[in-house]
Amino acid sequence: MKEFIHIRTSERDILPPEEKENRLLARLAEIPSLIVAVSGGADSAYLAWAAHEALDARSLSVTALSPSYSAHDRAVVEEFVGKLGVRHEFIETHEMENPAYRANAADRCYFCKDELFSALDELAQSRGFAAVAYGVNADDTLDFRPGHRAATEHQVLAPLLDASLSKAEIRHLSQRAGLPTWDRPASACLASRLPYGTEVTPERLGLVERGETALRALGFRQFRVRLHDKLARVEIAPDEMPRALAPEMAAAIADGLKAAGFAYVALDLEGYRQGSLNETLSTAGRRSAKAARGT
Repeated sequence: MKEFIHIRTSERDILPPEEKENRLLARLAEIPSLIVAVSGGADSAYLAWAAHEALDARSLSVTALSPSYSAHDRAVVEEFVGKLGVRHEFIETHEMENPAYRANAADRCYFCKDELFSALDELAQSRGFAAVAYGVNADDTLDFRPGHRAATEHQVLAPLLDASLSKAEIRHLSQRAGLPTWDRPASACLASRLPYGTEVTPERLGLVERGETALRALGFRQFRVRLHDKLARVEIAPDEMPRALAPEMAAAIADGLKAAGFAYVALDLEGYRQGSLNETLSTAGRRSAKAARGT
């Protein structure tokens, strides 16, 4: 199902988002039954809602729990499925048992998604579900995302991408549907806070999670705590940066991060940007990583 993971230029790209949603719901309704991988972000939550609308009890949303999945994200998912009445289950995944995942090379996400989709394939087979889907959208392939290859190998459907829905359109449609996740800040697994080559361990993931919990308690909304040994490099969204730079708040950030376990705290003056650790990957390095995985 490679057509689901490559952006295509077609008449659907210029359709209004409401028409794209109608086509999405119609396409989902044609599937006998479906498991949706749900992380709690705006995209997967919208897909879970759409599948619930189109298939009702023939859809099941599933969230994978592991050391790289934060307690905050779990709470968001629990609130979402409880409010919307979406059929949902938690399962456990074991990517930490894979040395290739823990090594944290540039293709780490491939091993994570391979573990996730293997678990969902097994669940689908045991429960009699016809397919598995995930929430990649039309904007996601603009960044370096090795997890897409795992989705291809497992023949995972990508209905939002197939409908040419962008992130902005998904947020618009989610707000229109009354979904509480419509304006949720971009999220990613805790392992994405570790520079490539830094081994992924439960201890490091826990340190990052405690640090981000401290920032959340200070009222920040869009941020990342990037781990560099004993240093926390804090990325704050540009619109929240003036507040972070105020002397009293800067001191509170430092105190909170040190209490979480960091020895040093630095505020990144470029602010939050999605996938900032990919900036360390040279073009040649990206090509090498893709060639090694046959992508």
